[in-house]
Amino acid sequence: HRSRPIGLMLIVEPADPTAPGPRALLEESHALMRTLFPPEDNYFLDLEELRAPGIRFFAARDGDRIMGTGALALKPDYAEVKSMFTAPRARGKGVAAALLRALEDEARKAERPVLRLETAEALEAAMRLYERHGFTRRGIFGDYRPNTTSVFMEKPLT
Repeated sequence: HRSRPIGLMLIVEPADPTAPGPRALLEESHALMRTLFPPEDNYFLDLEELRAPGIRFFAARDGDRIMGTGALALKPDYAEVKSMFTAPRARGKGVAAALLRALEDEARKAERPVLRLETAEALEAAMRLYERHGFTRRGIFGDYRPNTTSVFMEKPLT
């Protein structure tokens, strides 16, 4: 008789990005982005920006362990996915998909017709996740500047 691994009891909920668990994960994400991309190609929001009125920040947790983060920036005519990051120990366990569903639900609740995001070709797992969830490539949008690393995607919600 072999025991099976116990799955995550994942809860995705609004959170404070400056709380210790989310903060540690966001700092890990920011450090990784700084090693992968030049400063001018890094568009992550800092901790205070993630607390702004037009931002909805979520954390995924298993018990009291933060497993992932994601944020939604509400723009006048669309919503944008920001700060998606899954703890290395939680990758491949559905954490990012659960966060993305919560962000999409929040965008629908806010009556935004489309969900957009900026990612990078180098982030292969992220690209696969977004494509699996119905995102397709589109041109540059918002305040982004043209560069050689960014990929822009969107998903209609109507």
